[in-house]
Amino acid sequence: MPERQLHLNAFLMGVGHHEAAWRHPRTDPARLGDVRHYQELARIAEDGGLDSVFLADGVQVWGDVEHTAAQVFEPITLLTAMAQATSRIGLIATVSTSYSEPYNLARWFASLDHISGGRAGWNIVTTAGDRAAQNFSRDAAAEHAERYERADEYLRVVTALWDSWADDAVVVDRASGRYADPDRVRDIDHHDRFYQVRGPLNTPRIPQGHPLLVQAGSSHDGKAFAARWAEAVFTAHQTVESAREFYADLKGRLADNGRAADSLKVLPGIVPVLGSTRAEADRLAAELDELIVPVRAVRQLSEMIGVDLTGHPLDRPLPQLPPVAAINGAQSRFALVRDLVERERPTLRQLLSRLGGGRGHQVVVGTPDQIADHIELWFGTGAADGFNIMAPLLPSGLSEFIDTVLPILRARGLFRADYRGTTLRDHYGLARPVDGFATLAAV
Repeated sequence: MPERQLHLNAFLMGVGHHEAAWRHPRTDPARLGDVRHYQELARIAEDGGLDSVFLADGVQVWGDVEHTAAQVFEPITLLTAMAQATSRIGLIATVSTSYSEPYNLARWFASLDHISGGRAGWNIVTTAGDRAAQNFSRDAAAEHAERYERADEYLRVVTALWDSWADDAVVVDRASGRYADPDRVRDIDHHDRFYQVRGPLNTPRIPQGHPLLVQAGSSHDGKAFAARWAEAVFTAHQTVESAREFYADLKGRLADNGRAADSLKVLPGIVPVLGSTRAEADRLAAELDELIVPVRAVRQLSEMIGVDLTGHPLDRPLPQLPPVAAINGAQSRFALVRDLVERERPTLRQLLSRLGGGRGHQVVVGTPDQIADHIELWFGTGAADGFNIMAPLLPSGLSEFIDTVLPILRARGLFRADYRGTTLRDHYGLARPVDGFATLAAV
């Protein structure tokens, strides 16, 4: 069995990642507001031995309420409920550095890590788009570079807060009446451009030391940020060539930050559209595409790339898109779409079909063996350390992946048979951060 093995996460989104999943007869959109649906998904993923479940999040309505199944729980609350229904699987939540205070976030993830016994992970995003900003008393989102400057300072604050209690600060000496050693708890006294935070955190140091730090931006600024902070990167690619280029670039940046190449895992998203035969898989893909509401899909695409395509004829190629540097929104996703348009010259309708399954993540249609071949190719040729599994329909698509694809990957020696530890860091093969209290005290 090879030493290097896949890391696989279940990326959960409502009743499926395909934008028309809620219309398909194999899903039940009435369950979107039922916590038991998400607990069931977490148990399915844990029974399959996946590393974690992952929840995306935004702080505005996605798409339009007329055509979008938009019920979205706040992820920390939802993962806390899912923690109670599971015992081993990791729990990764998306929270923005642009619209939440560092002290609050440090408490949320510290609480989740304590409650789950060391299974918390934070997907760090900076949040592009003016609609989100307008929910927080701002007219527009900050400039792209400034969002990452703020995020870098944000990480300095929250990691200092997680280190503001030494591992041995809690003594619980009933005889003397001492619960904690005050000399082992420190203020952080952070004062810089964006934040002024005294500390310490009002939560003792967590089981993992720090939650697993995940990042999801692939722009130039995003890669620089990831090379400094991230332990896993969620990314989107349409071709194995672009994935290899991204992988090599990002791994190559780690040495300049004093980090080893295996200290960061690169995990592209994959939407597996499965069938027992290729024809059966093709039929499911066609069924889903036929359920797309074009007016809704055009609005979503326009919002995703920051270019208004409403009114553009569906059966004509797209207009010339602006350069990436002109986009203040999500630059990496815009670049992916722009490259796809320049490479394939699709009509708008064809582009909507390509993006409907995973919003830019690669959709792979085929049998279990074909899906496993795709995963093995990317994993074995320097394009990925693992994948975010984005089932087009939930729960059926996740169950089918676990029941049919995982046995093939295990038979090929690419995925472990069982969990090797109890924490999310254990699953990723990453060490617990050393007690940072002494470093903080010296500062």
